[in-house]
Amino acid sequence: MLYKLSVRNIRKSIKDYAVYFFTLVVGVAIFYVFNAIDSQAAMLNVSERTEEIIELMTNMLSSVSVLVSIILGGLIIFASRFLIKRRNKEFGIYLTLGMGKRRISMILFCETLLIGMLSLVVGLLVGIGISQFMSAFVANMFEADMTKYEFVFSYDACKRTLLYFGIMYGVVMIFNVVSISHCKLIDLLQAEKRTEKIRLKNPWFCVLVFFAAAGLLGRAYYMVTAGFSEMQDANYIYVPIVMGIVGTFLVFWSLSGLMLRIFMSMKRVYYKGLNSFILRQISSQVNTTVGSMSVICLMLFVTIGVLCACFSIKNSMQMELDELAPVDIDIVKRLNFDDTDKEVSKKEIEISNLSISEFYDAAGLSLDEKLSETVSVHIYREEGFTMGKSLGDSLESIQNQYLFIQYETPEDIMGLSEYNKAAELLHNPTFTLAEDEYLIVADFQSMAAIRNSVLEKGETVEIFGKTLKPKYTACQDGFVEIGGNHMNTGIFVVPDAVIKEDAVEIEHLLGNYAVDTKEERQKIENEIINATGNVNTEDSLYPALNTRLTISEASAGLGAIVTFIGLYLGVVFLISSAAILALKQLSESADNIERYQVLRQLGADESMIRKALFGQIGIFFAAPLFIAVIHSVFGIRFSMIILEILGTVGMPKSIAATAVILLGIYGGYFLMTYWCSKNVIRVRE
Repeated sequence: MLYKLSVRNIRKSIKDYAVYFFTLVVGVAIFYVFNAIDSQAAMLNVSERTEEIIELMTNMLSSVSVLVSIILGGLIIFASRFLIKRRNKEFGIYLTLGMGKRRISMILFCETLLIGMLSLVVGLLVGIGISQFMSAFVANMFEADMTKYEFVFSYDACKRTLLYFGIMYGVVMIFNVVSISHCKLIDLLQAEKRTEKIRLKNPWFCVLVFFAAAGLLGRAYYMVTAGFSEMQDANYIYVPIVMGIVGTFLVFWSLSGLMLRIFMSMKRVYYKGLNSFILRQISSQVNTTVGSMSVICLMLFVTIGVLCACFSIKNSMQMELDELAPVDIDIVKRLNFDDTDKEVSKKEIEISNLSISEFYDAAGLSLDEKLSETVSVHIYREEGFTMGKSLGDSLESIQNQYLFIQYETPEDIMGLSEYNKAAELLHNPTFTLAEDEYLIVADFQSMAAIRNSVLEKGETVEIFGKTLKPKYTACQDGFVEIGGNHMNTGIFVVPDAVIKEDAVEIEHLLGNYAVDTKEERQKIENEIINATGNVNTEDSLYPALNTRLTISEASAGLGAIVTFIGLYLGVVFLISSAAILALKQLSESADNIERYQVLRQLGADESMIRKALFGQIGIFFAAPLFIAVIHSVFGIRFSMIILEILGTVGMPKSIAATAVILLGIYGGYFLMTYWCSKNVIRVRE
């Protein structure tokens, strides 16, 4: 008997509440897909370094899965509350007919168990199918060979999914039993007749609260954009975050009191069609869900920000690799250790005085045989010529504005001819200088902007006893050290006659491998790496190797990590936000069945009712999204400042991709909610 009732109720729920089952299935599928990445990546032909990156990524995804399970668990409990509320009258009839609360609890127990098993099976099947396509995505990100591709089922991901969702459903079962045990018969029978009272708030007080909220949000927007440089340290970021949270809550609170009064004063709008019904319904919902609307708005804001940031990092790293690492290898070695450091041995000092070529000759490897198109250049430093010194009279004002900069850091100096040699190989512009001129090359825009404010004033500098004036009023784009990001904060390029050879600090040897295939380049790179460790010296004396292969793998790895984690969290946050709104609307539709019946009796036809329902649901979905998008405009500008070193050239594409995901999932939930709500309020025979 109980089993038959449970099966019948499930069939009815599947027809009327597709949102609930769809959310459960999608949640299971997403959980499986992101926990099965390690199994999909295991059969790809990748390098050892890439395997380590994939292992790190899967460990991080496993940790994120704990947070995801908590979010999905809360969503499932919320959905269960909705289903119980929808069926209050049904349970009241059961009690009236003599069925005990224990048996009703058993019905709910069986239903939850069957729903859980059904959603797990369907979700796992969907997840297994999607995970096969994930292999191609992973292979594309890591430029892996897919010749060993085969169908893969991840037992670990399946066990983890069953465990986590089993715990979730277990908690839901307990929650349902407790909920029924505390219900009263009168409350169950009269649940549909109870409605939230619309309490009209003082409009003048709401206006004051709205302006206060606008002021808080305006200040928060300023702090994370134009006023970012005024923050003294990283902890100050919590100030605009708190202001944004409070401001968002106050916006919804004030609008819940103002919206109805504003439209009631607009007679032509308020009394047109079913607008009065729609507006009072929306006002009632917003008035009673200020907290949840604020949370959903913030979740949507986080979703948009996370997705835009992760896509931007991935796109930037891929697009900028050719620009920032145009050669195969950059060997960097510190030169000329002095004998004042008692911890450095005489032999180590002798080794430090070797050039890069001499270093590898001593290690038994001839770079001339392994590399082509090599260029050796040097970085010089002068004691006392620091960044603070180079800023001249502007130092004090810049220090007050940018507190986080290390102003005692020595400046890098290069001779013009050496810089031009490196620039030609790196495909960067070359320059000319007069005897009393200098220029600065930099590609890290924040630091370049600081230096530009000094260059515009024509500040002179003294380098190696020579007074020089700037040739340009802005930094020129360029770099010497290859990498995956824009990280050159500034190199002073001066005439060759100014340079003092005994002030040399660092040597860069740039070049390309004298082979063509990736396998041969990897072989030469391994030989250089092994030769670097053949000389018995301390770590600080080893040359540092920056290679295009390692930069490419590191960029792909970081891009994959942020992309997968961003997608994982972003999609879960988006689904949770949309599902909560959908379930709330379905609950409202179920509560308002009699009201829609009254509208029919008053002469409203089905097209008017459907239009009213569409408008009500549309406004309810659009309100938190609209404010979240406003937050995101300033949030994305802030993220571009933070992510500058990682690159933001792909931000427009990232925004477009985020918009597609947002419209697909959020818009899909909106249409599904409208379709299910029509089914709920339809005329029943």
